[in-house]
Amino acid sequence: MKKILASGQAEQTITKSRFVAAAEYCDSEHAVAMMLRRLAAQHPHASHLAFAYKIRAPEGILQRFHDAGEPSGTAGKPIMQYLEGHDLINACVAVVRYYGGINLGTGGLARAYGGTAKLALEVATLGDFVEMRRIEVALDYAQLDRFLRDAEKLHAEILGKDFGERVTITASVPADVAQELLDRHCGNQTRSQ
Repeated sequence: MKKILASGQAEQTITKSRFVAAAEYCDSEHAVAMMLRRLAAQHPHASHLAFAYKIRAPEGILQRFHDAGEPSGTAGKPIMQYLEGHDLINACVAVVRYYGGINLGTGGLARAYGGTAKLALEVATLGDFVEMRRIEVALDYAQLDRFLRDAEKLHAEILGKDFGERVTITASVPADVAQELLDRHCGNQTRSQ
């Protein structure tokens, strides 16, 4: 699977209708809602705002698309096909349409929405998706530097440090190496979330 590392935007005009697409990393439905609100605010006079997203959530893969008032299957579904074609996860692609006064027909709409989504994904930077696991570890101060070095080598992200009698570290670690990191540094003194 792939994810979006850097957003992509594209625009094209087809038979006097202007289509503007944005492809972004979104790891929750809340992030999708924020992206769509931002696009709606940037394009207050647009006729339609169609989108598709695919997110890995605790309950499984969430994928949805919306035609935004266009004929059924002509906007959201063609966008979703490009998400699936690129094997993307935690991604949302939205396409804004400014109606130009000429009807495109169902085939024309599907090509326009899908084609604009494709252009945005072509300029976005994509990379491998790595499933992350959240861990919390309690360490003696003498263990801290070694743990942080090992965590960095394993591409972990330190989310928080709590300094008390011991140091409690909260980190997001690639799932396939999380147990190795925990075993190496903490034995049975860990919690994973």
